[in-house]
Amino acid sequence: MNMIDIVLLLLYSLAIACSWYIIHCHREYFYERFQKGVVSVFMLAMLIFLLAYTFKMLIVLLVQVAVLLGADITELLSWLQYAWIFAQLGTTAGLLALAALTRSGTYDQFLHIKKVHRKEERHHADTDSGEK
Repeated sequence: MNMIDIVLLLLYSLAIACSWYIIHCHREYFYERFQKGVVSVFMLAMLIFLLAYTFKMLIVLLVQVAVLLGADITELLSWLQYAWIFAQLGTTAGLLALAALTRSGTYDQFLHIKKVHRKEERHHADTDSGEK
């Protein structure tokens, strides 16, 4: 193991720790917003980007550790490529959304998530069917 390997492992670990910390610190916001059914598009794009980025960094860290340990990772690399594509889709989608919001300058857009309550549906259906 040379100095570059050590520095890369430290940088990958630091990137994972920082992104996980940001996600962890905003978990209450997202829980509250999803419960209310309204979430900021900017914050949602940030969450998607950070989750995908963290996943990508975990993949890179796993590959780096496997290579350093001298493991035969030919089959593992095939699976990791599929995981990398999935993570890249998330980071690209998050970056596209953040770039579009930055370009438009409208950071106060919100996504309304419709909640469907079974009891309310039945209640409305029953009250509407008998009235004319």
